[in-house]
Amino acid sequence: MENTFFDQNKRAIVIVACIAIVLAIPAVAMQFTNEVRWSGSDFIAMAVLLLVAGFAIEVVLRTVVRSVHRLALVAAILLAFLLIWAELAVGIFGTPLAGS
Repeated sequence: MENTFFDQNKRAIVIVACIAIVLAIPAVAMQFTNEVRWSGSDFIAMAVLLLVAGFAIEVVLRTVVRSVHRLALVAAILLAFLLIWAELAVGIFGTPLAGS
């Protein structure tokens, strides 16, 4: 049986599909409430942040053999993602990234 493009890149396709679904949530919410106001740059920033985190985790899962190291690296990636997201969203650290 031949390996198709989908078989070879299944996780990458799932990552991109999940990111599209996550980005659809604020896009839909903007249609129903004024509480959510994202600009195009907000969507781009979150897409880049999610793509980098998703593919960094994918690289860890493909290359790191020991489970303990995998868990630690994935946790570090998720922590970095959450800290950057919080800084971009509300500026909890007061860096220039948040416009402070």
